Amino acid sequence: MKKPPPEVLKWPLEVRAEMALKAAVEKLIEEHAREGRSIFVWENGKVVEITGEELRKDLQAKRGE
Repeated sequence: MKKPPPEVLKWPLEVRAEMALKAAVEKLIEEHAREGRSIFVWENGKVVEITGEELRKDLQAKRGE
C-alpha cells in the first residue's frame, strides 16, 4: 500500500473516498492471503470463491517473488 501524496486533501472527496476504499480492500486481501482464508467476488453474474492459496500466489506474482 502506497502513502498518498501530501496534496491529497486538496482533491475532491469522491476521489479520496475511492482511494480509501481501494486501500481497505487491498489490506483485506493481503490479510486473507496471509491467513489462508478465501474471499468471494461477483464475476460474470455469479459468486466466485478465490481461495487463500490463489490469493497468496497472486500477491507473490504481483510483488515479483
